[in-house]
Amino acid sequence: MELTADNKLKKLIIVGDRILIKPKKATDKTKSGLFLPPGVQEKEKVQTGYVMKTGPGYPIPIPADDDEPWKERDEQIKYIPLQAKEGDLAMFLQKGAFEVMYEGEQYMIVPQASILMLEREEDLF
Repeated sequence: MELTADNKLKKLIIVGDRILIKPKKATDKTKSGLFLPPGVQEKEKVQTGYVMKTGPGYPIPIPADDDEPWKERDEQIKYIPLQAKEGDLAMFLQKGAFEVMYEGEQYMIVPQASILMLEREEDLF
């Protein structure tokens, strides 16, 4: 299978409660028109970006059924899903994020605990 812009993230598996985010381009000037040096942009504590992929969530411990040892065990792990969904605009704390480069593009891997707010475009009706 050839990698294209549409399917290049399909090979990635995001683990646990982590979220893969494509950061929005940082603006290099303020609303009033002042240009910001790169050091100021990098020191921002809060950043925004688009959710590209999410992990399965928080694993739920499997209850012990020791009272029926003959019973086959179902080894399927169950998860509490994350609130973030692909396509959401996320505002997150940069302190908890890890920057990664994949296929020449910059992404951030962020735990759900570092997400402050999500904006989701949905039809209201």
